[in-house]
Amino acid sequence: MTSPSLPLHSQHQRNYHDNRFVYPVLSRRSKGISIGINLNPDKICNFDCIYCQVDRREESETRFVEFDQLLAELDHMLNFVISGEIYQDEKFSSVPSDLRRLNDLAFSGDGEPTTYRNFDKIVEYVAELKMKYQADQVKMVLITNASMFHRKSTQNALKILDQNQGEIWAKLDAGTEDYFKKIDRTKIRFQQILDNISLVAIQRPIVIQSLFMLVNQEPPDAAEIDAYCMRLNEIISAGGQIKLVQVYTIARQTAEDYVASLYTEQVDEIARKVKEKTRLTTEVYYGNAD
Repeated sequence: MTSPSLPLHSQHQRNYHDNRFVYPVLSRRSKGISIGINLNPDKICNFDCIYCQVDRREESETRFVEFDQLLAELDHMLNFVISGEIYQDEKFSSVPSDLRRLNDLAFSGDGEPTTYRNFDKIVEYVAELKMKYQADQVKMVLITNASMFHRKSTQNALKILDQNQGEIWAKLDAGTEDYFKKIDRTKIRFQQILDNISLVAIQRPIVIQSLFMLVNQEPPDAAEIDAYCMRLNEIISAGGQIKLVQVYTIARQTAEDYVASLYTEQVDEIARKVKEKTRLTTEVYYGNAD
């Protein structure tokens, strides 16, 4: 399955008017409007991915989110999108009719959302607000690097997501430790990420999100993609459930100037290998290189 990019797909600014935590985007992977919840406006993250829009690296955890402000912003945004008022905004007035739908509330933003020490409480409050609008069909998506799945607060949060149309999108951008360190630039061991993904995938079906790119004009080599497919198969062999693999590439401006989008045929070739070697359902999303 392919998904074309629209101009708005590259406009994922994590601010909207005076909001600090909540922002709407037209998401190519959600195929509609996604309301982002940014728990890291301080830009704290335990990864410093070379393809990220944000230029930073911190080892500390996010400690403080203004609950009242976050919930007030989300309350207003839910009404704004569900009522259709958003399409009167110049930025969103060109959204095609088939994409004028609220698909999800996504925990994403300028850092890893699960680094917040009381992440489960935030998820609980957001779920209650979603119920206020009777938006049962709207998913709650956690977009995550999987580094904190072993934490009790994260495990509690995942259980709340399970009860509220939740979906886990876990990042896996590599097949080997060396490439993982090169792309994701973190002190966290690659094996910990793999173990965490398996832990969660054994408990419920998950989505794997994998971003591949040109690094100094070079794509990941065949051996790296083969190793990546092996990691997916190891998760399945451990009893993990992967309902979808998203193979995609860069669509927005990155902090590092030596990374760029793969070409369409390169994305397609990676997806072909994933399907062939893992038999998993795979979707592709193209970037801006063509």
